[in-house]
Amino acid sequence: MKLTPYIGPRIGTAGWTLPRQHAHAFPEPGSHLVRYAQVFNCVEINSSFHRPHMRKTWERWAATTPADFRFAVKVPKTITHAAKLGNTGALLQTFLDQATGLGEKLGPLLIQLPPSLTFDEGIAHEFFTTLRELHTSSAVLEPRHATWFTPAVDRLLRDFEIARVAADPAKGSSLAGQPGGWRGLRYFRLHGAPRTYYSEYTDAFLADLAATFEKPTTDTWVIFDNTALSHATANALRLTELTQTKQP
Repeated sequence: MKLTPYIGPRIGTAGWTLPRQHAHAFPEPGSHLVRYAQVFNCVEINSSFHRPHMRKTWERWAATTPADFRFAVKVPKTITHAAKLGNTGALLQTFLDQATGLGEKLGPLLIQLPPSLTFDEGIAHEFFTTLRELHTSSAVLEPRHATWFTPAVDRLLRDFEIARVAADPAKGSSLAGQPGGWRGLRYFRLHGAPRTYYSEYTDAFLADLAATFEKPTTDTWVIFDNTALSHATANALRLTELTQTKQP
């Protein structure tokens, strides 16, 4: 399936590994990233959550992708899970010194919180203040505890221009399945349902999602994270195809 250049929501997957059964959809030759970036216009880097990468690695990734390609980058677990957002200025600075090697291709920072992390206004305010002192570009938050889904938290996120992820399946609250926080960015993370990471999305689900992009809207990202059985690639290809058919 050959996909034409597309202007619209950014659609991609968590990581750029090309499953063997879908490799024919990506032009050759080149690395997986080079081939991936000829079809999709974004990717979410999750490896940064587990380990640091040298700045020259980020620079190499940026250099091998088209000008309009963007990378969403997951914030390290040392910040979100170990430190639980507290006193993270030095950790944030180290991470940003590396990730900003992407230059203008750096998209949203993804801050995914552990399901057990409850909302603490003081810690959250301090963390967002520090983040914004170091990084003024886009950021999205994926909280997974019910205490984060309140009007007060939503106002706090808007104040710091941080969007809340729309996640599927929703964790912590039914509101988790809807975009929240700052309205200048919508970021969908589709993990697979009913079985997280394994389930494939139906064509009906993807068609309904594509229908929401028919009219010009705010900056939108859709990342498929149902990678365990390679459904993420197939679903992202199909959603891109469905969305292209709605372009004038």
